[in-house]
Amino acid sequence: MPVLNERTYLRRAVETVLEQEVDGPVEVVLALGPSSDGTTELARELAAEDARIVLVDNPAADIPVGLNAAIRASSHPTIVRVDAHSELAPGYTERAVATLARTRAGNVGGVMRADGRTPFQRAVARAYNSRIGLGGGAYHGGEREGEAESAYLGVMRRAVIEEVGLFDESIRRGEDWELNLRIRGAGYRVWFDPTLSVTYWPRESWTRLARQFFATGTWRGELVRRYGLSNSLRFFAPPALVLAAVLAVVVGVLQLAVLGPIGLWAVIAYGPVIAYAVLILAVSIGPGGGRGPRDKLWTLAVLPTMHLSWGSGFLVGLARGARNTVDTSRLDGRNTPLP
Repeated sequence: MPVLNERTYLRRAVETVLEQEVDGPVEVVLALGPSSDGTTELARELAAEDARIVLVDNPAADIPVGLNAAIRASSHPTIVRVDAHSELAPGYTERAVATLARTRAGNVGGVMRADGRTPFQRAVARAYNSRIGLGGGAYHGGEREGEAESAYLGVMRRAVIEEVGLFDESIRRGEDWELNLRIRGAGYRVWFDPTLSVTYWPRESWTRLARQFFATGTWRGELVRRYGLSNSLRFFAPPALVLAAVLAVVVGVLQLAVLGPIGLWAVIAYGPVIAYAVLILAVSIGPGGGRGPRDKLWTLAVLPTMHLSWGSGFLVGLARGARNTVDTSRLDGRNTPLP
């Protein structure tokens, strides 16, 4: 479990891991980044309370570096990746290990069930759980078991991930997708099991959400530079939206400049943007938009924030590479939930 500025969520995340019923010994390895909110102190308290908790340092705060440090510090043949912002459902590990054995896969994952405590966080959770929000990946609500492109978090055979070289420490976002690409390239299956469920708590504020998605999009652009069309076509939808919005603005400026319509160009430019706006409005005010007016209003703001931030980051990453881009949405350690 890589950990950085997660004091609000860490204790419950660790508890749901330790509550798993597993036929054999268990250890929980926390890779601690340089937190500023008291997370490290809390982790030490947890380790003092339970000898199964092991602490390792991750001074650079990079997720793949922390994951590799935790894996190297561990000692068992099955690796269960856990996020400090998540909670494992009862029976998760037992079922995942059984699925690994049954399918002979190299990595098994289930469904990310996002949840929220405030209208804003609930709106982000609905976006995560919707095909409109994150493009329909299996682990965002899939119902059919089978081979998959990637796995959320993942329950992995240690021998397999050691064979392919662990996580690529040069990739700061999308490291799980890239690892699964190598697992599949080595001849092993990545398997999706919809009976596996993990609760995920999204970012608590609009600025954190935008920063997270911009960084994630930037690294996806980098992954397209490295691996081309090994990336799913769904990853190209948000940058296409950004380009359509830019075209609409340019055409609008030209219309104002010449004081008249530009005919077919106006239809081509405005059509996709208008269609997108209608879709987002329908989702926001429809049955899936939330429990009340504030939930629906936040859904109306959250969806384009996610799409445009991710798409803008993608274009930056595609044009110049991700370079040293990091997800800064948890670096300051201050949680400022929106109402």
